[in-house]
Amino acid sequence: MKVVLAQPRGFCAGVVRAVEIVERALQQYGAPVYVRHEIVHNKHVVENLKTKGARFVEELDEIPAGAVTVFSAHGVARSVEEEAEARKLPVLNATCPLVTKVHNQGKRYVSQGRTLILIGHAGHPEVEGTMGQIKAPVILVQNEDDVAKLDLADDTPAAYITQTTLSVDDTKGIIAALERRFIDIVGPDTRDICYATQNRQAAVRDLSKVVDVILVVGAKNSSNSNRLREIGAEEGVPSYLIADGNELDPAWIDGANVVGITAGASAPEVLVDDVIDALRRIGPVEVTTLPGREERIEFRLPVELTGPRKATPQKVSVS
Repeated sequence: MKVVLAQPRGFCAGVVRAVEIVERALQQYGAPVYVRHEIVHNKHVVENLKTKGARFVEELDEIPAGAVTVFSAHGVARSVEEEAEARKLPVLNATCPLVTKVHNQGKRYVSQGRTLILIGHAGHPEVEGTMGQIKAPVILVQNEDDVAKLDLADDTPAAYITQTTLSVDDTKGIIAALERRFIDIVGPDTRDICYATQNRQAAVRDLSKVVDVILVVGAKNSSNSNRLREIGAEEGVPSYLIADGNELDPAWIDGANVVGITAGASAPEVLVDDVIDALRRIGPVEVTTLPGREERIEFRLPVELTGPRKATPQKVSVS
């Protein structure tokens, strides 16, 4: 059996930064370190950090006074930041810089007097954080039908921003509908769309041209991983979302000569290896990597984790 790996796949720079923030905080201040929400949407990553002393909570009232606190890569609402400040919790902010960029774009559009529209998935933590960062009403649209239903005059000065785990391809139909609807609307340049989302989706489209079946390594609650599976299916290739090798169903690859594998932005490479090992238990495997874009982007860590070692968690400043 031939196995072809997509390139790029797996961890993006924002996820690498978020995970490293938790690991460095544990090394520098000791366990436990409290993380609000899953640091990234991957059970393997979360469980690994738990073994090192990270504790994951959904609300800040679950965190003891004075405990080192990390905000997840998805970002949080301003009300969460204010609650942490009021409780004087030492905070390390692992929000992806590209998510922060979306927050700043939204704030800028609102300051210009525009009605802000957010393209995204209801209930996603990034969407909730973005809507909570902006001190003005934010209208969420998930599809073109939502655009048609907007209770706004066509001449309303408007602007749009997008959830980072949606690519240019995911949003172009909705953006076109918004531009048809409103005579005065602005939005970020397509170059501002998350590079990792776009690159991984393009790689899956390339992968679909040379394989018989696609396995997407990622969590079921990972938006970008689910979208990778959907794209494979849209390209006419049977595609399955799989957390690790234990979830591999041999029936999926029955009769397949070439199996493609990719991974969502929150899935570590060790899980890709685990799926390959599961394939090897079925039969001999030859692994190659499809040529693709090389990602060299790195995001800086918070200054609290890059300066001289601090003796106590209380010395961590709010960022």
